[in-house]
Amino acid sequence: MKVDEKIFKQYDIRGIYPSQLDEKTAYTIARAYALFMNPENKKMTIVVGQDMRTSSPSLVREVIKGLQEQGLDVIDVGLVATPTFYYAVAVFGFDGGIMVSASHNPKEYNGLKMVRKGAVPISGDTGIYAIRDLAIKGIFPKINHKGSCVQKLGILQEQVQHDLAYADIKKIKPFKIVADPANAMGILFLEELFKHLPCKLIKINFALDGTFPSHQPDPLQDDTLEELKKRVIKEHADLGIAPDGDGDRIFFVDNNGDSFPQAILRGMMAQVFLKDHPGAKICYDIRPGKITEDLIREAGGIPIVTKVGHSLIKEHMMKEGAIFAGESSGHHFLKMKSGSYEVPMIITLKLLEIMSEKNIPLSDILKPYKKYAHSGEINSKVEDKAGKMKELAKKYKDAQVSWLDGVTITYPEFWFNVRPSNTESLLRLNLEAISQSIMEKRRDEVLAIIRS
Repeated sequence: MKVDEKIFKQYDIRGIYPSQLDEKTAYTIARAYALFMNPENKKMTIVVGQDMRTSSPSLVREVIKGLQEQGLDVIDVGLVATPTFYYAVAVFGFDGGIMVSASHNPKEYNGLKMVRKGAVPISGDTGIYAIRDLAIKGIFPKINHKGSCVQKLGILQEQVQHDLAYADIKKIKPFKIVADPANAMGILFLEELFKHLPCKLIKINFALDGTFPSHQPDPLQDDTLEELKKRVIKEHADLGIAPDGDGDRIFFVDNNGDSFPQAILRGMMAQVFLKDHPGAKICYDIRPGKITEDLIREAGGIPIVTKVGHSLIKEHMMKEGAIFAGESSGHHFLKMKSGSYEVPMIITLKLLEIMSEKNIPLSDILKPYKKYAHSGEINSKVEDKAGKMKELAKKYKDAQVSWLDGVTITYPEFWFNVRPSNTESLLRLNLEAISQSIMEKRRDEVLAIIRS
């Protein structure tokens, strides 16, 4: 059968259902994953989970069938957020896993996230494209024995107990909190976590619905936070919480209904984990957010800059032995006994501890950290992406220049990163400066070059 190679991305597999990714394709990819993971046909057990998208149940059936036909045993963990899927793979010591989810993408999409033992991600650099080639080739050795399939439910409850151990619940104050998981997978862990906390949880969009009737589950887009921000203000709440579609990213809104910048959040969390691991390495992606570096250094940590992308930052974190990593898009990873993967519940608990200890509104806690002006991510249509980045490097040749991921230009008063999209003719600009006026001037200057 024909497999659309465009669905194989740098970090995972995603495509429109059923035109790009249908049941036959899911079955073929599962067989390719099995062959990639187990070329010698040893005994191996793989975890399979799914989100609430309308196409997920039928895709999961074919994924399980494909794995079984290649001789692999399957643990079906059912409907779970992606961090719970990672927890199941890592804590129980299984050999790998496939999560059927398209994360925050619109309802017509679905996809596959694939991991090894320890929930170690398979990215474009470490296997996705090899799996693509095996799927396209479509030649699989005949296996004489079929793998088994066993359901394992109740993992979320175990995960919540595991995560609660990272906090002192007795110290958390009875905050009023509004949460909007956008009818997606964050509902499950928010429901379970807040059973154990003294806080009042005000729920909006808390019915699982893969058609996303309220709004797209992508809190990185400010417009998807509007309902949450208005409700926080209306309820005079202390905090707003917004996970993304598959629950591996987490965003917060302060008591004034303002977005909590991820650069500040990951910097604050770095300081939290550095208390128990003094002098440790902390990873964060190259998109501007200098307050993160400031807070890491202030706490005696070692800042490590990585490429953008949840799989890439996780792989870099493991390579460096970093204790914590935070990505601008809302992924927060913690090194634990079982492995390094996203921990949105632990991040939530740690934030509630900080708020309880400071005993002042969250907006007041954040005020001292809002030192820099940020442009936000600005996309521009560019055909010759490499040529335009070289032009920028030449224009700003007296700056500090890095080619780690796209081109990063650093001056004392402003700094920016320009990265190419993996899938479109787009360049993405993120610029930051020591003042709003400098940011606006330099943003417009750089955009004029990009768009010329």
